[in-house]
Amino acid sequence: MPTGTTTPPIEITDADIAEYHERGYWVSPKLFSDERLATLRNELERVLLRNERDTDNWSWIAPHDWSQYPPTQVRQVTNAWWVNFAIRKAVLDPVIGYIGSRLMDTSEVRLWHDQVIYKPPSEGDADKAGNVGWHQDYAHWQCCSTTNMCTAWVALQDTDLGNGGMRTIVGSYKWGVAEDAYTFGEKDLDALREKYSKGRAWRDEPCIIKAGHASFHHALTFHGSGPNLSDEPRLNFIVHMMPRDCVLRTSGTARHHLCATLLGPWAKEGTPFAGPLFPRLWPVDESFPLDR
Repeated sequence: MPTGTTTPPIEITDADIAEYHERGYWVSPKLFSDERLATLRNELERVLLRNERDTDNWSWIAPHDWSQYPPTQVRQVTNAWWVNFAIRKAVLDPVIGYIGSRLMDTSEVRLWHDQVIYKPPSEGDADKAGNVGWHQDYAHWQCCSTTNMCTAWVALQDTDLGNGGMRTIVGSYKWGVAEDAYTFGEKDLDALREKYSKGRAWRDEPCIIKAGHASFHHALTFHGSGPNLSDEPRLNFIVHMMPRDCVLRTSGTARHHLCATLLGPWAKEGTPFAGPLFPRLWPVDESFPLDR
């Protein structure tokens, strides 16, 4: 067992794990306090609206020129933990890593990457700029050697269909990999449903999540979202996790060159995703800096 704190920060029952494996996702109890949520909303706005940073680094791939975005388009930054200390502490929070370890059935969890998301109010049902296409996370990550990866989608305010909350296709992770389902940025949900349902039951279920709660879903679960029909932006952060045995797969059809870049000049088939760019989430790595 790797060194570090191993005291479970939350109770996860066998029934919770069974629900995750039956449905492809599971909604947690509240993980973050109201005070911390208020801080995180402010910090996400610093990153996603004003390009403010706590470090000399940039997020991946950045910097973003938000002035070029349509006003109702989703804003997304990957690896915000590189540039903001409050987001870093939230992304690396032990409660997320521990839950990931139970759901993936692994003794060690590492961070694959994070995302922070700002979904502005739309201009009505016909405005698709804020849509997130039906996709599988793993389809974007085929440079990884395992599909046993897990995503925590953390709501920073009460989230449902009214403000463009996430929707999942129940049980769809059991369908296997759809290699071209790297369709996060596509907007036509109906066309994607037609493409990927292939006569199978398409159980489109909204993730109704209270502020501070999280939805944990399998990397093969199809999910997406529609427009934000409220008057306020929808904010959330996302933690993508991998088990300890995840290594580089050079035959993957998506993002291999980006993954290999992060692993450095000696990357080859079987190189572990480890080191400071892929920090350990569970057991807690007490030596990892959170504020520098």
